[in-house]
Amino acid sequence: MTYYESTGHLLLTPVDREAPARAVRLRELGLGERADTELDAFARQIAEVLAAPYAGVNFVGEERQFFAGLHHAPDAPASGYPARVLPRDHGYCPHVVVRRRALVLEDVRDFARFAGNAVVDESGVRSYVGAPLIDRTGAVLGTVCAVDVEPRRWGLKGLATAKSLAADLLEIIHAREDTLRTG
Repeated sequence: MTYYESTGHLLLTPVDREAPARAVRLRELGLGERADTELDAFARQIAEVLAAPYAGVNFVGEERQFFAGLHHAPDAPASGYPARVLPRDHGYCPHVVVRRRALVLEDVRDFARFAGNAVVDESGVRSYVGAPLIDRTGAVLGTVCAVDVEPRRWGLKGLATAKSLAADLLEIIHAREDTLRTG
């Protein structure tokens, strides 16, 4: 466990042994360093399909997370979320990345491990659904995710949808990589 001094929270973010290799892979793909209009559009699609006020395409680095794709519904409740850059110990995407499995939290306060996360207090996040982006090399690049400031019943349908969206995005990422290779 890690103590995060600026918020005073006890953090339960898992150790990420794959982070150094992931950082190299993200650089190879040109991901995780700047906002991307195509990924912003994809995040908007995530939000629409899941009927969520916030959605993102998040790449998790060694020390931080970067939302290269981000959507905030115009009528969404005001909160400090989402931001393009978050410390690695904020939010739930790092858990998805380390676990290599999708995660649904219908009410984050129901789980002691997740309720104390800084995004709950600082941004009002109450529910989360996210799926890992596992590329053809086996690297977990990040996640597709959606959040709400109210508890949500994402259910199995929401989980399946997040996984399907992750697969769709991986096709886009792989097509970009193929284009880079053939130049």
